[in-house]
Amino acid sequence: MSADMYLAYDYPLLGAFWTMLWFFLWIMWFVLLFRVVLDIFRDDSLNGWAKTGWLVFCIVLPFLGVFVYVIARGKSMGRREVAQARAQQNAVDAYIRETAGGGRTSSVDELARLSDLRSRGDITDEEFARAKDMVLVGAAPAGRATSVTGTQNASGTSATPTSRG
Repeated sequence: MSADMYLAYDYPLLGAFWTMLWFFLWIMWFVLLFRVVLDIFRDDSLNGWAKTGWLVFCIVLPFLGVFVYVIARGKSMGRREVAQARAQQNAVDAYIRETAGGGRTSSVDELARLSDLRSRGDITDEEFARAKDMVLVGAAPAGRATSVTGTQNASGTSATPTSRG
């Protein structure tokens, strides 16, 4: 048999464990290094020379530079990370509120539409006044609801106004 075939027998399970451990530690080291470099650029409290000094320190002596940075500025690094996460969450929440509320019409739009319906004669002055009150209050009275184009009667069925014309 060739030497390649015995390779699996010559590499014990504990050796595979140590190899995987060192591999993951190596990956974690690069993740930490990149996070430190990104934090150096993100920090607004540091001026340009301080950022340059930390960056050179982390590049020339990476192990020592990263460990000293984490010891010296680790707490503020965590605060900046939390602040950025909150700002991103607020931006997402604002976007969702803006997008979800985009389908709604404002009360000014509703009043303009009601006025247009009244001027065309599609609704009476009484229906206009009732619908205007509901738009201005922001909610329909309990048990009754109206829409811009029609009203509901006591039984809950829609009664569209008759057109005059």
